[in-house]
Amino acid sequence: MSAVRNEDVLKALATVQDPDLHRDLVSLGMIEDLAVTDGKVSFTLVLTTAACPLKAEIEESCRVAVGAVPGVREVVFKTTSRMRKPKDPTADRKALPGVAQVIAIGAGKGGVGKSTVSANLAVALGATGARVGLLDGDIYGPNLPRMLGVNRQPSQREGKILPLEAWGVRFMSMGLLVAQGEAVVWRGPMLHGAIKSFLHDVDWGELDYLLVDLPPGTGDVQLSLIQQTFVAGAVIVTTPSTVSIEDAVKAVAMFGKLSVPVLGVIENMSYFVCPSCQTRHDIFNTGAGEARALAMGLPFLGAIPLHPDVRAAGDEGKPVVLSHPDTDYGRALTRIAGHLAQRISIQTIGQGSEVPAT
Repeated sequence: MSAVRNEDVLKALATVQDPDLHRDLVSLGMIEDLAVTDGKVSFTLVLTTAACPLKAEIEESCRVAVGAVPGVREVVFKTTSRMRKPKDPTADRKALPGVAQVIAIGAGKGGVGKSTVSANLAVALGATGARVGLLDGDIYGPNLPRMLGVNRQPSQREGKILPLEAWGVRFMSMGLLVAQGEAVVWRGPMLHGAIKSFLHDVDWGELDYLLVDLPPGTGDVQLSLIQQTFVAGAVIVTTPSTVSIEDAVKAVAMFGKLSVPVLGVIENMSYFVCPSCQTRHDIFNTGAGEARALAMGLPFLGAIPLHPDVRAAGDEGKPVVLSHPDTDYGRALTRIAGHLAQRISIQTIGQGSEVPAT
């Protein structure tokens, strides 16, 4: 029997496609450190994100493909990830050093649970091993310190603010810098300065994702964020009510005017299941968010049911993806985080990002 060659293994791995990217692993640069010794094959599988929900499927396909090569006795590989930075088509906004993807979480109106969704998505992504930061862009109403259970002021080092860490996520908020209950009464230029400082004066370190929880509407903070750095994409949070949907459409239009692609729509408070009788109630017209997203040609990332535990977890400072992971709402938020990671990878590869250096 002839010895197994590296070329034979690469040919086999070239038959394995990334289910999301629809390209083979070899051409995507996802196979590294290939070695063949006496029929034992070893390599490193480099995914585009640690949050890849199809990791197990891709690993099994690699194992089967290489195992079918004549002469292969053993297949050993490790799986890691390396985020790829998107290319800025405008080339006039500088990416944050060390941050691969800046993602805006927006909504047309208040009260749709956007901050709750942002906190849970950040924690869910971090739980996969991804390096995640969360910036509270709501200067007037910073709720994220409460939702993450953080109430101490950040420190500084070498002229940079050090973000706090909560549940595996690096975090910064105006709520950490002012006394509890104190109102921030600022005009637009001061908001611009605050966002600039949170982006460039905070030592975010190396991050795969920096999620920015925006205030409701289409105003100063949204403009300042997009002017200050390259935002790879936006997520729109809505409830199924007509009023919320109409305002969400305005948010989509705003991001379109600012050349920020919308990665998808999330329908929060989608429905309620009575804990006593297990009857489902569509309080806010379930499915309207999904229908509008699809009508606009946007991906629908998922629906989150309405439940008192979601509110209680936010009040207590421990997001439901940690406190209630095996519930319908906990699983929904975790799935949505995976779908978001998929959309980011698909968009980044589709824009022709370069394979990062090893």
